[in-house]
Amino acid sequence: MAKATINRIKGGDLELHEKVVAINRVVKTTKGGRAFSFSALVVVGNGNGVVGHGLGKAKEVQEAITKGIDDAKKNLIKVPVMHGTIPHEQLAKEGAAKVMIRPAAHGTGVIAGGSMRAVLEAAGITDILSKSLGSANPHNVVKATFSALAMLREPIQVAKQRNISLKKVFNG
Repeated sequence: MAKATINRIKGGDLELHEKVVAINRVVKTTKGGRAFSFSALVVVGNGNGVVGHGLGKAKEVQEAITKGIDDAKKNLIKVPVMHGTIPHEQLAKEGAAKVMIRPAAHGTGVIAGGSMRAVLEAAGITDILSKSLGSANPHNVVKATFSALAMLREPIQVAKQRNISLKKVFNG
């Protein structure tokens, strides 16, 4: 699997929608008893090809979510979305989580599990076939999905790299 060249973008002027993927309660046993804190995995996106993910940790849930949103806004990437789907098939791995995403015909919908679905919908993808293989850990599945989306290339970009016409990219 190739490493992704990530096209990071600034999220200052974008209208982003956030989705909480996972909230985890963490307990630390100390001399004085138990100390509870929370971690929140959050995905943000504008529904038009821009998506990011972040992790926030705090003593309260709402504060953890806010920190996660701020972290996600720092990790935004641009995803090539063509007619509601992706341009080509892609495989990615993060830790023990492995994900496969494949373009789908119009009207198929988002065929994806929980944490993968959150990332794909935030990116604005409406038709896609995907499968999460291996670990179901939400953190690693989100990172693997994010990595797969970052590795996607637009047909115009491929044509320029190969020095061939756009028509030949599609016809092989």
